[in-house]
Amino acid sequence: GAAEWYCGGILLKMTARCAIVAAAMLLGCSCKAFVLPPTGWQKTAHCQNSLDDGDRISSQLQRTINTLVTAAALFTTSLTSPVNIHVNTNEPAITIEKSQAYALNENQLFISDVWFKVTTQYFDQSFNGLGESGWRAKEKEAFQAVEDTGPDDDELVVDAIKTMLSALGDPYTRFLPKEKYEVLTAYATGSSGKAGIGVQLLEDPRTKNVVVMATTEGPAASAGVQAGDVILKINGEDMTGASAEVVAAKCRGEQGQKVDIVFLRKDENGNAGTEYLKSITRAQVKVNPIQTQMFTTESGKRVGLLKVPSFSTETVKEMVNGLRTISDDGKLDAIAIDIRGNVGGYMPAGVEAANLFLPARAHIIAEVDKSGAIKGYDADGIGAETSTPLYLLVDGRTASAAEIFAGALQDNQRAVVVGSKTFGKGRIQNVQPLENGSGLAITRARYITPKGRDLHGVGIIPNKETRLCESADSARTCLSDIV
Repeated sequence: GAAEWYCGGILLKMTARCAIVAAAMLLGCSCKAFVLPPTGWQKTAHCQNSLDDGDRISSQLQRTINTLVTAAALFTTSLTSPVNIHVNTNEPAITIEKSQAYALNENQLFISDVWFKVTTQYFDQSFNGLGESGWRAKEKEAFQAVEDTGPDDDELVVDAIKTMLSALGDPYTRFLPKEKYEVLTAYATGSSGKAGIGVQLLEDPRTKNVVVMATTEGPAASAGVQAGDVILKINGEDMTGASAEVVAAKCRGEQGQKVDIVFLRKDENGNAGTEYLKSITRAQVKVNPIQTQMFTTESGKRVGLLKVPSFSTETVKEMVNGLRTISDDGKLDAIAIDIRGNVGGYMPAGVEAANLFLPARAHIIAEVDKSGAIKGYDADGIGAETSTPLYLLVDGRTASAAEIFAGALQDNQRAVVVGSKTFGKGRIQNVQPLENGSGLAITRARYITPKGRDLHGVGIIPNKETRLCESADSARTCLSDIV
């Protein structure tokens, strides 16, 4: 437990064990009596200061033994309890008052673990201006909120953690319930684990509805589900207000099982359209695979297209295979990489993907951590495609690792960015498991582009802004007046 030790007007905070031993050794006390009342919170050890002329102990060994005996006795009664140790050098007694003391329950220990992880990793060591004491106070408030809880009070514990983390003012440092952590892990690794319906989902920040951002060659696509469709109900349960992670979790299940989903398809103007029900059989699907396509522009240019829905541990390998596929189809006049709706994912994949198109020693990104230390990432130039004209298609949902990729290629003048301004997420998170299967995302650093731009809240301004490159528009339409 935390201890407050006042000595000579100086307040020191340490564990009960360290405080007791340190105080006793500092004063060189030899114990004459140790009183433990059967009830009450106050424990008193009467010690005669060894510097007094009348009772000086000549043996350092004896004094040390006595000190340890005292410390052991006191510590035994204060194992997990915060204590206040008031040391008065004019008074030979050491009084230890157990103030607001309590043993941490399991839920408080869980909160303590979350608080410690954030404290040691968070990129802003001012903790959103709270300072160390203010941030510690948030931990204490969370402790108080779950003081009388038990093993069945998970919702109260989660609420206490969310309240504590909200004080940081950072929506990306967050507690992840089990289903949300599993979705993020699958998203980053490129494997879904359970069977699913083969869609990428995103929560619309304006309507709070969960929208199908892309479909793959899976059950949903076979059933006629299209990008832009809104999920309203799953097996009769209303999904209004549910997060994308919760909706995704309900779409997944055992292979071969059917799931009934009500979709809303908007009209061409984005207005409310028609609701429709689909009974879709779950199957094993690859999460967000890269798709390739060849097309010819109105000016007769042959363009090879890579559609990259997310960045995962598999992305770079798939991009290499995709580049080979479009190159095998004949002469290329240009390469287009579509990252519209790509909300990021695995940050290193964004760096490694940029490396495929940049010459050796070109800057890709620089991380700035909590201490202000800068870690740069540069291209190695090995096997890079640096000659074919390159175009990147972006929109307002292009974010995070996708912006790292686009920012690196734009700043190095390797690619022309086409579309609309990107989302603007310039922070990097550590996503890590907690002991109960849930997870924790902690913002550990910010990043800057090769030209020193911090994209957070700003985004990337395309070289060619166009309204002909919305999510429903084809890549050919996006590039119709450009290539």
